[in-house]
Amino acid sequence: MAIKRLGDPIATAKESGRLSPDEVVGPTRPSDVSAEKAPAKAAAPSKAEAKGKGKPGRRAKVIAFANQKGGVAKTTTTLNLAVAFAETGHDVLAVDMDPQGNLTMSQGVDPDKVEKSMFDVLVHGMPIAEIIQKREIDVGVASIDLAGAEIAMSAQIGRERALEKALEVVRGDYDFVCIDTPPSLGLLTVNALTAADKVIVPVQCEYLSMRGLVQLQNTLHMIRENLNPKVEIEGILPTMLDSRTVHAKEAVEILEENFGDKVFETRIRKAIKFAEAPVRGASVLKYDPDGKAAGSYRSLAKEVLTHGS
Repeated sequence: MAIKRLGDPIATAKESGRLSPDEVVGPTRPSDVSAEKAPAKAAAPSKAEAKGKGKPGRRAKVIAFANQKGGVAKTTTTLNLAVAFAETGHDVLAVDMDPQGNLTMSQGVDPDKVEKSMFDVLVHGMPIAEIIQKREIDVGVASIDLAGAEIAMSAQIGRERALEKALEVVRGDYDFVCIDTPPSLGLLTVNALTAADKVIVPVQCEYLSMRGLVQLQNTLHMIRENLNPKVEIEGILPTMLDSRTVHAKEAVEILEENFGDKVFETRIRKAIKFAEAPVRGASVLKYDPDGKAAGSYRSLAKEVLTHGS
C-alpha cells in the first residue's frame, strides 16, 4: 500500500475538526550525575538551596518533550538527554508532568510514595524546590494525584501559566530544564509548551505515529498565538527505529521530506537496554554507559548543543 505524504498541518487539522483554539487553551478567567543513594521518600534540597544562588546571568533553556501519541520513547528521551547534558557538565532539572510518573520511576522514585509532587506545585502553588529530588539529575517528581490536576486547575486564573511561573524561580540554578509531558494535548501539556523555549518531538518510525505531528503542529500554532509566541520546534527525533524494515526507512524519508533540517541526524534504534534501565531506576547512560543506546543519546546531546543551546 502506498504511503501518502503529509499535507499542510493547519489545514489538515481544521478539515478533520480535531482541535480548536478553545479546546486547547480555553478561555482566560477573572545536578550532579554521580549523586548516590538519596532517600527515596524525602525531597532533596534543590541546587538553589545547595549553592545558595544560581550563577550570575544564567537562565535555563526549557525544553518540552511532546507527542500526544504514547509509546514513542518520550520519557526515555527526556531522561537520557537530560543525563547526557549533565555528563557534559551542565546543571539539569527534569520535570515529570505525566500522571503515570514514568520519568519519576525511571530514577528509582516510587510515585505512589512521594509526599509532595508536581501536583502541589501546579495546584497549590508550592515552590518547585520543595518537590525536587536529587538523582542522576534533579527531578521534579510526579504522583498519581497529577491525574486530577487539570480538573483542580480549571477555575484558576492563568492556569496555563502555572508551570512557567513555578520554573521562573529556579531558572537561574540550571542550564537546562527538560519537561516530560503526558500523551495528550490537555492542560498539562499546554503548561509545558507555554513554559518552553523549544520542543523536541520523539516520533516512532511508523507512518501512523507520524500523523500525530499534524495535530501537534496545530497546537503549537495556537500556543504561539495565545500564550507563548517564542516556542519553536527544536527538532524531530526518529525513535524505535528498526533499520531492517523498509517501512521504517520510508517513514524516516517522509519525515525528512516534510520537515527537512528539523529532523535530527541522530536515530534512536530499538534496544532492550531501554527497557532494562528503568527497572534499575537508572538512565541507560548509567545502566550501560558504553553501549550503543547510551551513545545515541550522547550524539543527540551534541546535536542539541550545536544548535545553539
